[in-house]
Amino acid sequence: MRGTRWVARTGSGRYVRWMSHGQQAATGPEVATASGRVRGAWRYHVSADATVSTHAVFRGIPFAAPPVGPLRFAAPAPPAPWEGTRDAVAYGPTAQRMTPYAFPRIPEPSVPGDDILTVNVTTPDPAVGANLPVLVWIHGGGFEGGSPASPWYEGGAFARDGVVVVTLAYRLAFEGFGWIDGGVNNRAVRDWLAGLEWVQENVSAFGGDPARVTIGGQSAGGAAALRLLTMPVARSLFSGVLAISPPDASITVEQAREASGRVARAVGAPQPSLAAFEAVDHDALWEAREASSPPPQSADDILTGGTLMLAPVIDGDLIPDTAAQALVDGVGSDKTLFMGSTAHEFRHLVGEVRSAVGDGPAQEVLERNGLPAELAAELVAREGGRGAAWVLGMAISDAIFRAPVAGLASLRASATAPTWVYDFRWESRSPSIDGAAHCVDVPFGFDILGGAGVDQLTGRAPQSLADAVHADWLSLVTDGKIDAPPHRDGYATIVYGDDGRRIVTPGYRIERKLWEVIHGRVPPPEPTIAVR
Repeated sequence: MRGTRWVARTGSGRYVRWMSHGQQAATGPEVATASGRVRGAWRYHVSADATVSTHAVFRGIPFAAPPVGPLRFAAPAPPAPWEGTRDAVAYGPTAQRMTPYAFPRIPEPSVPGDDILTVNVTTPDPAVGANLPVLVWIHGGGFEGGSPASPWYEGGAFARDGVVVVTLAYRLAFEGFGWIDGGVNNRAVRDWLAGLEWVQENVSAFGGDPARVTIGGQSAGGAAALRLLTMPVARSLFSGVLAISPPDASITVEQAREASGRVARAVGAPQPSLAAFEAVDHDALWEAREASSPPPQSADDILTGGTLMLAPVIDGDLIPDTAAQALVDGVGSDKTLFMGSTAHEFRHLVGEVRSAVGDGPAQEVLERNGLPAELAAELVAREGGRGAAWVLGMAISDAIFRAPVAGLASLRASATAPTWVYDFRWESRSPSIDGAAHCVDVPFGFDILGGAGVDQLTGRAPQSLADAVHADWLSLVTDGKIDAPPHRDGYATIVYGDDGRRIVTPGYRIERKLWEVIHGRVPPPEPTIAVR
């Protein structure tokens, strides 16, 4: 069921009205899923040019049973079917009961309750046979926070452009990622898989095409998308990947066991066993998450900074190997990939390391942390000769986000499907945000400039740049391609510039060197490409 959009002009200006077809618009659209019927609601999206489009939303649909009781530390189980029609107009409970961040850059509300393994669907045409492309979005939050209930993720602009958007929930912190010997591990990863399997089984009922699914996410969500790309078991669940600011976030079984032991001691458990953790309530276990990380050995060690100790575990089974080795082995080589980062991701680290290294010469500090003199000199020169704290803070930020983009893209050089890389360099005009920071690019990709809370992150931003970023995301999802050379062609990089322009130019040269140093590899000769 669709309505009719019309635009009229009067002497006082322009207004838009939506005319609904039939009584169904008043009661909400209904869709039959494998577990039962759901009833959603119609919503409207106002574009930057003030035109209005409508879409249907279905929220809080279970893709798995609530992970409580015996299912708390188990693999996701199928949801119980229901009779009649289930109202699906409110977001379901979230794994996040409270945000771990004092000032969240993206509004990601917490919703109380236990039925947390749900999906939200936004579609312009909830009808079987519409065969629309699908974007499955996995939220970020460092694997300890974040929420699929963010209004920024609703995807109205994508629905306007003929795309079905699904946001996916998963267990967080220890309950999602903590290692338990003899138990079911990588539980959150299994949640991702179960959610994607739900999409394959059900999205056609919402107008989506299960053969045209792109998975995407930002920060930890981008890491999740990359992790799924490099997992053989996930190969049939999607065709493309959109990874926004993705760290290379995986740990070994040894690291996971050590982290689990530290959490057990923090909650007073005698040993890190299933029985011990089952006896600890959710809130106490979540509060103990920070104990998972070992005490820092060096305040200025750029080679080990930023490792998430509650993260996907390379268990040799569900996750056979590192993302890098999987790419070398050709896993996911048939999937299109678009990834990149902001220019200044975690520039706040400059202040955090200042007390440790001061603002003296940076070259010595970088070399002491294992960087070759030539690369250290390049990093110092790139930052305009600033002091040690600034250069080191930016190097750590690059090691967490930008180096993995450069390094993992380089390992896709022989993939059968192309890899495109972007560099978001537009700097926020908000007084509370420093530069092209972490999260600043998200409202551009979702095309929601001017939406509630967006100005607090971006300040006044050019719609033309949002048009460009959104168009690239949309092109990947709808057509599996982007209007730019693949990154393997001379390090070709789509740059969203601080001047509001989109250009293609060589990029990530220094970050690739940094990645090679961290991983003990030798970079190949540098190719060249012309700016266009």
